[in-house]
Amino acid sequence: MLEKYGHGGDWITAEERFGRPPEGWLDYSANMNPFGPPASVERVFRDHWRDIARYPDPAVRALRAKLARTYRIPADAILVGNGAAELIDLAVRGLKPRSALLAQPSFKEYGDALSKAGVPIREWRLDAERDFSAELGNVGPNRYDRRRAAQAESLADAPNLPADGLAAEAASAAIRDLSEGDVVFLGHPNNPTGRLVPDETIRRLREGPADLLLDEAFMDFVEDEEERSLIREAAESERLVVFRSMTKFYAIPGIRLGFLVAHPRTVAELTELQPPWSVNFLAQRIGEAVLDETGYAERTRAWLREEKPWLADRLSALGIRVCPGEVNYLLGELPEEAGLTVLELQDRLGRRGILVRDASLFPGLTERHFRMAVRLREENGRFLRELEQALNEGGGRR
Repeated sequence: MLEKYGHGGDWITAEERFGRPPEGWLDYSANMNPFGPPASVERVFRDHWRDIARYPDPAVRALRAKLARTYRIPADAILVGNGAAELIDLAVRGLKPRSALLAQPSFKEYGDALSKAGVPIREWRLDAERDFSAELGNVGPNRYDRRRAAQAESLADAPNLPADGLAAEAASAAIRDLSEGDVVFLGHPNNPTGRLVPDETIRRLREGPADLLLDEAFMDFVEDEEERSLIREAAESERLVVFRSMTKFYAIPGIRLGFLVAHPRTVAELTELQPPWSVNFLAQRIGEAVLDETGYAERTRAWLREEKPWLADRLSALGIRVCPGEVNYLLGELPEEAGLTVLELQDRLGRRGILVRDASLFPGLTERHFRMAVRLREENGRFLRELEQALNEGGGRR
């Protein structure tokens, strides 16, 4: 298994397994901007490397001020962290939720943070037949067992519901049962599906008593980002927290950098839980620099507007069912007639120097689901050729 530590982009594990050096991989398992870091990142390293001889600003004031100007929100509504994963963990520890409703499949850090904090989890399984949309279906037969929810409040009894979780038609009932002290975790857009949360679902959740934790790590890639993001609403609400990542869009995952937006009182409480100097000097300067990269951002969105549908169409021609996501990655499902699991596909592509993400590790997905990044045209052309050969290799399952 290439996801030895739970995530894609683990080129060291790939090197150990296939004996190929790091520079020999075409990585479709991590969802980074394929243009690589913008030029300003190199300038920061070149001009400021000597400055690591002093401590970074513990309050990250310059970057917070620039984020505030960029998003037109107060600086005291922003908390910068060592990647979005740290901030997700901080939010769970700081809010101390009584229980959580978690849509699945989703980014594993949500469930990990909740479990580490001992928070009972109710899972809402998104329907594959609805392309994993977090829409609220009409309430039909209520498959949400209220007794299980009551039991879930006792960690000794049952911290999680059974594997099938909440069916889509029961989501409205589950949301009605949320109360003060509960939280709802949603990816917006979601990982691994790439789907945005429907406006109606967000409206219903915001009208209820539970806190909404919204992960917008990939929102930068969305065409109408300003209209779909809830970042400004979060700055004014005590029941909404929005997480943002700066590593995906600007292709700087090795620098760990993200921020959250919440009401200033919430930010002040979470700041008390954060370790000192969590965000290093270079990360702070890089964050300031990339926010000026408007040309890079426009180029990225123009590329994605053309390349994602091109790649999705050609994957469909190979018989792969593609989830209609909004961002720089695609969730695919291998055709049943191929007789191939994603682990076998990983092995066949790995021997060809290509990495894909095993999406069967996400709750609610199957052994035929895999996630792939959208990369540049030449790379995508090679990927499609190698993928077609891998699908036909040995006539299916070995």
